[in-house]
Parts: sequence; structure tokens; C-alpha cells
Amino acid sequence: MTEKTYRVIQWATGTVGSAALKHFIENPVLELVGVYVTNPDKVGKDAGDLVGLPKTGVLATGDVDAILAMDADCVLFAPSMMTPPIDMVCRLLASGKNVISPAGPFLPNKWFPEETARVEAACAAGGTSFHGCGIHPGFAGDILPLTLARLMNRVDCIEVSEVIDKVRNPMIYTEIMGFGMDPDELLANPRRSPETYKAFYSSMAMIAEGLGKEIEKVTVRLEVSRALKDIKHLYGEVKAGTVGGQHYEWTAWCEGAPLIVYHFYWQLGEDLDPLWEQGEARYRVRIAGDPPLECNLLGGQDSDGRNPFLGLPWTGLVGATAVPAICDAPPGVVSHIDLGVVQPRGLVRRQGSSELALMPWSVHG
Repeated sequence: MTEKTYRVIQWATGTVGSAALKHFIENPVLELVGVYVTNPDKVGKDAGDLVGLPKTGVLATGDVDAILAMDADCVLFAPSMMTPPIDMVCRLLASGKNVISPAGPFLPNKWFPEETARVEAACAAGGTSFHGCGIHPGFAGDILPLTLARLMNRVDCIEVSEVIDKVRNPMIYTEIMGFGMDPDELLANPRRSPETYKAFYSSMAMIAEGLGKEIEKVTVRLEVSRALKDIKHLYGEVKAGTVGGQHYEWTAWCEGAPLIVYHFYWQLGEDLDPLWEQGEARYRVRIAGDPPLECNLLGGQDSDGRNPFLGLPWTGLVGATAVPAICDAPPGVVSHIDLGVVQPRGLVRRQGSSELALMPWSVHG
């Protein structure tokens, strides 16, 4: 049986982009035709070399015009979030390429009408589709709880938590986010704006829509924990008494009661007061209702017996596996509800015997 193939371009090769790039190289249904990089040291390198795979013959470029001129079905657009992506997204769409992006905006979103209109216009001009993706928003905070709701008789409230230990899972923006600051100062001037929930709003609205309800308002809360001792992390050190943990809580209200609550627990180790969460980094969905339900999403065990945080590679993969569905969708902004159940292609493929030997469970039959 011959499957349709799709020509893809990977835009940026950070942690998210590299996960997608590896998938594009290895998936027989997808043909990698271009790679855009911002690091001059990567220009001219083979795509395979960028992710530790055999050479592909596709060389990375820093030439935007070359990318725009390529014949491709789709671009996985994954630049740094520090770079406003709308202008380039629209140029790519208008050039006749579908775009999947974890870099924002996550559309449709009532708080960003101008961005939505610009993207829709570019889709119309190019006859293309745009899809925003990610792990949260984009999976843990919308598809997963909606899927789990199929197991409920009654839903009272859905809580989605992102739990990350930023010592075990270091991230470059730890200092930017205010870790190491005076707790009172951070509470008075949060590094994550109280308006940030608006970027996640379409994810919350998707749950509400899927349940046949509408969000009335969203309330925001922030609390911090203090480091009990000096805590070293990959990018520096947090002194005792300063901010060592942050808990953001966004609550979407419906019919006068909380319906959807997003928690973000970011902690530097466990020597904190208070320590809200313990255990491995994960995404957790708890649904209060009949019967109550809890689901934890976390990476499979490493060789050290611990479960890694895979939020960034998952962000790349949830977009990469949607390429066929987005390419085949009608032009315009495409949400998860528009897509229905995505059916990934090319995932089942034979591996080498050495990889099979590493499977952490036994297969019989």
C-alpha cells in the first residue's frame, strides 16, 4: 500500500525544532526538503548532522527567501518565542505553504482578533491552512482532558497541572522568570504577566466548547515559595530566602463556578517552603465529578530510574505528526476540534534489533 507523501520544511532547530526534524527525516510519509536555521554555525550543515542521523542531502540555510521559494507542502515553524512570528507566518502561508507552529499564536483566540484576521487573510491568499500546536496549550490542556471527559458521567471541574523541577530540567529562562528575586518584589511585579492566560485562552475555550459551555471570566492567582538553602542550577544559583518556586493558577468560570483550572508548578528542587508538588515532572489532569478521574502524563523511565520532562520534544512531535492532517485540511485557521481525531502516518516502521532490545517491557506472542 503506497501512502501519500508530504514535502516539509523545518524552521529552527532548537529543542522543539530538532524533535520535529528528526521525525521528518525518519518518517517515510514525510519528505524533508528544507531547514531554516538562525545560528550561523549551522548554515550549510546537513540536516542529519544537526540531529545525529545519517546525512540527508538537505543542507540548512539562513536564507529566508530561499525557504519562501521552495516547493513544500508544510512548514513546522518553531522559532524562539522571543521573536514575534506573525509576519513570517503570513509570508509562509501566502507563499502556498501550510504552517504548523508551536510559537504562537494559538488560534482561534478572541483576545487576538487582529492576528487571527491577518492569518486568515494569508491562508486565503495562499490557499493554505494554519494550525497552532504545543504540549500546553495544544495537548495536555485541551485534547487530553476532552478525551478523558468521555469517561465521565458528570464533569464538575477540570484541573490541568504542569509540574516541572527546574533543577532536573533546566531552562534558560529560569532567571528571566524571577527565580532568585525577593518574594515580595516578584509578587508585586510578576515576570509572567497577569494577562498571560490570554495566550492559553483558546485552549480553555476548546474544553468549554467541547462540553457545550462558554467561559464567563478568567481569574488569576500567583504564589511563590522560598528557597530554604542556596540552590545551584545549570544557569546559576538561587540564594536562600529568595524565590525558589512559583505557582500560577488560571481559573475559567462557567455559570458562576470554576470549570477549568490551569496550574503551573515551577520549582527548583525540593528544599522549598512551601513545597507544593513532589515527584517527577509531569502533566496531570484531574476531573472532579462522577466518577472522579486522574491522569498523569510523563516521560518513560530513563536509565537512572527517573522520568524525564519531555514537554519540549513533545511540543515538536505533536505538530510534526499533524502534518498530513493539516495539509489535507481546507484553507484557513484549523483548530483541534476542526481536525477531529488526528490519524498520524508513518509512525509504525521497523527498527533495528538493537533498539528492540532496549524495550522496557516484554512482548509475547
